[in-house]
Amino acid sequence: LQAPCIPEELCARVYDFCKRLLTLPKPFCTIGLDYASRLQLERAAPGSLYQRMVLSEQSLPSAPGPFQDRIFIFADPELLPEAICKALASDTEAAQVSQSPRGCMSCVVTHALQAALGDACDTQGLRARLQQALPPGDVQRCFQQVVAAVQGAGGSARGQHTARLERIYHGLLGSLPAGNAPQEGLQGTPLPNPNISFHLWTEEEQLWKELVLFVRPLPRSCEPECLGQEEPAEMQEELAGCCGHSRFSVLSTDSGIERDLPAQEEPCAPCAERSRLHRKGGIKKRPSPLDSVALLQAGSAVPGGKPPGKPPGRAGTPPEPAAPLQRLHTARVVLLGDDRVLGRLAQAFHSLRKREARRVFLTPRLDLQFYHVPVVPGQPQPPPAAAAADPAGPEELCEVAGYLGRADPWYESNIHTLGHMIPKLATMPSSPSRALVTDLFLPDVIAYYARMGTQPVCFQVHSVKVLFQDPAQDPAEDVFLTELLTQVQDSPSHRELSTTKRKSTLEGPGMDLTVTYRRVVLSDRQKELALSLRSTGLLMKAIPAEEPRDLGCLTVTITEIIRTSNLAGRSFSAVAHRFKTRSIRVRSPEQRPFTVRLDKDSRRTYRDVVGLEVSPCLEPSYCLQKTRSTKFSPQETEDVGLVKFLPKSLLLPINTFAGVIP
Repeated sequence: LQAPCIPEELCARVYDFCKRLLTLPKPFCTIGLDYASRLQLERAAPGSLYQRMVLSEQSLPSAPGPFQDRIFIFADPELLPEAICKALASDTEAAQVSQSPRGCMSCVVTHALQAALGDACDTQGLRARLQQALPPGDVQRCFQQVVAAVQGAGGSARGQHTARLERIYHGLLGSLPAGNAPQEGLQGTPLPNPNISFHLWTEEEQLWKELVLFVRPLPRSCEPECLGQEEPAEMQEELAGCCGHSRFSVLSTDSGIERDLPAQEEPCAPCAERSRLHRKGGIKKRPSPLDSVALLQAGSAVPGGKPPGKPPGRAGTPPEPAAPLQRLHTARVVLLGDDRVLGRLAQAFHSLRKREARRVFLTPRLDLQFYHVPVVPGQPQPPPAAAAADPAGPEELCEVAGYLGRADPWYESNIHTLGHMIPKLATMPSSPSRALVTDLFLPDVIAYYARMGTQPVCFQVHSVKVLFQDPAQDPAEDVFLTELLTQVQDSPSHRELSTTKRKSTLEGPGMDLTVTYRRVVLSDRQKELALSLRSTGLLMKAIPAEEPRDLGCLTVTITEIIRTSNLAGRSFSAVAHRFKTRSIRVRSPEQRPFTVRLDKDSRRTYRDVVGLEVSPCLEPSYCLQKTRSTKFSPQETEDVGLVKFLPKSLLLPINTFAGVIP
């Protein structure tokens, strides 16, 4: 992307190599197809990839492109030290302050002319001319000419494209004849910093609100009028909640006759078209089941979706077919932290998919991609009692990043190694000129990861149903991504404590549990097993420690207490049982409560639990369509009809550079 000029011979050789990768299995064929398509576009119009990226990331007013990219950095302030959050916020702000529309336009013009002219381009003279000598209006005019030339080069020959850019070059540096460029060699044009925003994750619905405001920004001059004009009532309420606007009920005096409408003032220009009153010409046609399943199938993988209805025309005129929406926005959400913040992401992603299954809004408009940068803050060594209660150490808090590093060596060398470096960088004393540095380290690394990390690794999200000791309390439903831990709960009352102590003296520590699970074998057949034992707790891990492809199973470890009697008296020993399963049920026959902690996060701990059920989390769109299909055929147990074309499991994709390399 940043190379000043790539020889045609080198492009041809790399293009042939990428085509040969198509015969190999994933991820090699996926990467080969991705880069072959990019090279094909770059060979037709040199500099087009650089220009397309800058236009989508910067949203320059002089050349508004259809695509918009933004990087959202989310950090949980309760999990990261305040110094790290302040340092990341200041670095992100400094990276944005250093940008200017003139600088971005100069970079696009310089790179396009370098890519087309090669050694004949005087890079230093061109940069001096664009950044200092020319007035802003001339820079903008030249930028628009270069953008039009590169975008229109697809149907013209390579020579015509070069000649067009050469005329623009001579218009800028007319005094220098072609070929008299200095001989120090071409210098690359670095990409401007992308549009990055830093967010402290303090609200449950904050991720969804930020995405909605990115897709549908509200103009300041007409926020109350524009708020949700074309959206359904439910979406208007949610859009109003994103910006703090209140919606009040008013008494309608509309008679339904157009001539009775009072004369209204002209609204502001951005809202003039949206605020017009449209009379519906008849009964609204309900979508067919095929359109509905197409929407759900596209939305389950985050892309795709249902096209919105166009404003109806006059009565008697047939409505025009609505063109499907193209996903013009790309949100690259970067999660900073450890496995606990990814557990919150799994919750937010599940909530977003449920919302989209009920009322689609983001799915047809937004390409949503997730990234993870591990951060391991230095913490003081806990006391032995606390360490025994919380066995997860600093390394175990970043199991997802460790798995991604084992699967992708590029992720390991570029991203995973930052886990211990970011806290050290945050505590370093800042220099007086830090705000003037345009290539700050952390924003630069995050931008490189978000731009080049295009291959997702999909993690299975698991659902858990928690049953409480109080029969009047409704069961709780939640999801987790990495692990679930159960431990014996301390008895609150003195009577229960004495009973528990006496029983522990006779039968040993822990409690009686009944475990029912489906064991996973090599033949992929599921065999249901049940066992009863006395245990101090169990641990379910969803991230495999060794096998890079075994992401769909839970590794369950149960510590069983075995009592033995001999001449010296009773003795107890602990034996660990380990097995793999996809679904499991745990019950306490004696109704003794225990605690359940999700994703290593103490804030997500359930108490007074006597039973739980764990299974792979289902895609909400699948559940919705399954419910609809069972209304017509309740005796069917297998997926029939349109349901079998939908993905069944909810997968959380996290982007890496190369995916899972076998």
